[in-house]
Amino acid sequence: MRARAGEVVVESRLLGARDSAALEGADFPLELLRSGPEDSPLGHSVAAALAVTMEVPALVDVWQRSPAQALARLHSIAAHDFEPADALGRPRADDEVIDPLHVGAVPPAGELPGRLDALTHVLTRPTRAPAVLVAAVAHGELLALRPFRWGSGLVARASVRLVLASRGVDPDLLSVPEAGMLSLGRSSYVAALRAYQSGTPEGMTEWVRWNSSAIGFGAQRSR
Repeated sequence: MRARAGEVVVESRLLGARDSAALEGADFPLELLRSGPEDSPLGHSVAAALAVTMEVPALVDVWQRSPAQALARLHSIAAHDFEPADALGRPRADDEVIDPLHVGAVPPAGELPGRLDALTHVLTRPTRAPAVLVAAVAHGELLALRPFRWGSGLVARASVRLVLASRGVDPDLLSVPEAGMLSLGRSSYVAALRAYQSGTPEGMTEWVRWNSSAIGFGAQRSR
């Protein structure tokens, strides 16, 4: 692994982008991604996913200090071709979202500031909780909130990488958690997320187990 770390890192970003975009419904062959996404709505979606995974390494330190700043930066990159400039990096002002996973209704826009502040508190306070648990909480809360009209899914999955890197589980960003998520299937993704949204102990447990499985598969995928 050490001998080919540079190659693995590049491959992780490509695979992660391809699989994250596929979870959004933009399935794109990896070989075409290597040569550059096409100039089409599908191609732009994949290019957005790739831009997000490419930006993650530069945001690890920012994430530790200010997760909100990192999330705003990721959304600005992801939604560059899809949203007006004044919407980039800003939480939605209404309840209209693009919902590729068909999760359903979103929390009212008025709840976003409080819930995002609460998430920031969880992510920045000292804790002995396992990093995988913290990653699951960030991932689940961002997907449940869908704080942006477009691109919340890409940003939520990037948060898993940021948590794992910043908490020392995968500091070199070699693994591909998105590959694990895609391997479990979109339907199981939505089912686990809805379990998280229920707020019950059983639902939270199901979501954490789902994320643990995805992250474990993603670590194997990098080898």
